[in-house]
Amino acid sequence: MTGANPAIRLMPFGGASNQITGMASTSEDQIMPDNSFSGLSDAVQAAVAAAAPMAGGIEWGGRGQVSAIAWRPGVLVTSEQSLPDSEAYTAVLHGGRRVPATLAGRDPSTNLAVLRAEMDAPAFTQGEPGGVGALVLAIGSDGAGGATARLGGIEVLGPAWESQRGGKIDRLMRINVRIGPGAEGGPVIDARGALLGMSTFGPRRGVMVIPSATIARGVEQLLANGRMARGWLGVGLHPVELPADIAQRSGAESGLMVVSFADAAPASGVLLPGDIILAIGQTSVSHPRAVAGLFGPETVGTAMRLSVVRGGAVMDVTVTIGARPA
Repeated sequence: MTGANPAIRLMPFGGASNQITGMASTSEDQIMPDNSFSGLSDAVQAAVAAAAPMAGGIEWGGRGQVSAIAWRPGVLVTSEQSLPDSEAYTAVLHGGRRVPATLAGRDPSTNLAVLRAEMDAPAFTQGEPGGVGALVLAIGSDGAGGATARLGGIEVLGPAWESQRGGKIDRLMRINVRIGPGAEGGPVIDARGALLGMSTFGPRRGVMVIPSATIARGVEQLLANGRMARGWLGVGLHPVELPADIAQRSGAESGLMVVSFADAAPASGVLLPGDIILAIGQTSVSHPRAVAGLFGPETVGTAMRLSVVRGGAVMDVTVTIGARPA
């Protein structure tokens, strides 16, 4: 990713020495300045100084602030769950400059809010987490153009997951860092200065990271459409158990019966009332909530095969997935 300034390059955390030398044998009893502990301290300070231009703040009416990532020139990203609706926002940029910001779009399912502002942004590298225990820095805005920082490690690292609102998050990442409310939404960087993602509060105020890959995918849609378009069939569904003979032939014990159609439903004319959906693509379905998770933004406009029971016969039909109305 490129920006207005040269790419950030950080020295790794830690100094050249590989052990703590302890107390110096001098009359002043001072700690030796060139041990690994002081080297780590110097490296962390250098990392924060280099990453600070990546962090900004968003204010609304003087009533509060969240941190943000200067994603690219003219674009800030922050935590959707902590950004209230407001008639006006102010971006607090690195160095203290304050400029008006306008909301371009927000998506609760991925916890992303995107704002536009007249601003530059540093170039940065998107990183992948190294593993559980890897050191990270959570950077925030102090509200006056400076940076806050918390050092910690990756506590939990897992595969892609789906939020309760149906958003696809590319990696599960939880860090053992405590941040204040004003620091949520800021960048989280690894030991090489690469951007891992955005800090956000999860269950019980634990700190999670929305990966940079999730942000990159969401920013473009929010800038273009103001929201994340999601696919849908436009049908009302009710779980049902299958008669024994159909269950034996289909290999499924239950499915979802089509009970209603929305106006201009994409499945209208392809599905019929009373059809029982057994599978969408290669995924068996037996609960309506599971269906929503199958229709992410990437499915809009695509043709998808559905396995259904109609009049006692098992057959395949193809539906072109539409965009769910706002």
